[in-house]
Amino acid sequence: MKKKVLSIVLGVATLAGILSGCANSTSTITQADSSQQASSITENSTPDAEGAYPITISHAYGETVIESKPENIVTLGWGNQDTVLALGVVPVGVSAANYGYITEHHLHEWTDQAFAKLGENSPNVFDDTDGFDYEAISDAAPDVILAAYSGMTEEEYETLSAIAPVVPFKEVAWKTNWREQTLQNAEGMGMKAEGEALVADVEELIAKKISEHPEFSGINAGFFWIDANDFSTFYAYLPADPRASYLQDLGFQLPNSIKELANGSSEFSIVLSRENVETLSDIDLMVMYGDEALLQALQEDALMSEIPAIKNGAVVLIDSSSRLAASTTPTILSIPATIDEYLAVLAQACEKVK
Repeated sequence: MKKKVLSIVLGVATLAGILSGCANSTSTITQADSSQQASSITENSTPDAEGAYPITISHAYGETVIESKPENIVTLGWGNQDTVLALGVVPVGVSAANYGYITEHHLHEWTDQAFAKLGENSPNVFDDTDGFDYEAISDAAPDVILAAYSGMTEEEYETLSAIAPVVPFKEVAWKTNWREQTLQNAEGMGMKAEGEALVADVEELIAKKISEHPEFSGINAGFFWIDANDFSTFYAYLPADPRASYLQDLGFQLPNSIKELANGSSEFSIVLSRENVETLSDIDLMVMYGDEALLQALQEDALMSEIPAIKNGAVVLIDSSSRLAASTTPTILSIPATIDEYLAVLAQACEKVK
């Protein structure tokens, strides 16, 4: 049955593509966490005036027209459901969380809490790790599909557009920061002004929190991924990646070496060779997924230990199964939920900067 329904969806998508071508494309949840995150959820959000429709949204694959106020909202990709929940709306289907600590509902902790706050204790969660489940998405009967932060391909966009209007990323896959994610998804809901208010509130929170950490100022910090079993190459996240840009939100300075690596690149990360670590001589502090064993191995490596942050141990190591592993790619809900925890470990690393 699933194959039959999917073939119908694909067939409609092909026709839609032809037509558009003519026109244009279980850990404990603390009380503090709950109350802090709850403050980020809009209690009395109201949609933009009905007269504002239709809404036309430009994006990487063309334009999407939303004819009327969407009631049933599906979100795909990383963290997009958090915008919808923060605006006081329960999405009818969302992508499962796939990194960091994940609850029994296959969601990040703050997302699960937001669903519960809005009275939904059995959210509809898609397992789309190996590709979108078009039948499940169609069964959710969405009026709009939001995916501002995602890696959606144009082919997937066309197929999904046969189900409902789709709002993907503006320009490049996986290069949407938390502000853009919130604003683009809110616009797709017809709640742009409310999205702007959410962003302003979280920016105010960040400003208040980092005012307590003047020691971050002037420190060059970068986010990296290093395979514990192979140091021959590793990844540096570029400024367009949400993990890297979040460090700048928190008061750290973007290293000139990373700026130069990002120059002319359309990617969110870049591969570096172990033999070229001298290019990172200005990295004072590093954030990476891993443990103390990884740091020790890096410090014992003749080349990798030339990076100042590694040599001095000014490294934030993030357990891949932790809350921080998820929230270092921030959303409008994850920031209030974990900012204190993140700032604490960053402050500890700053003490080792020389």
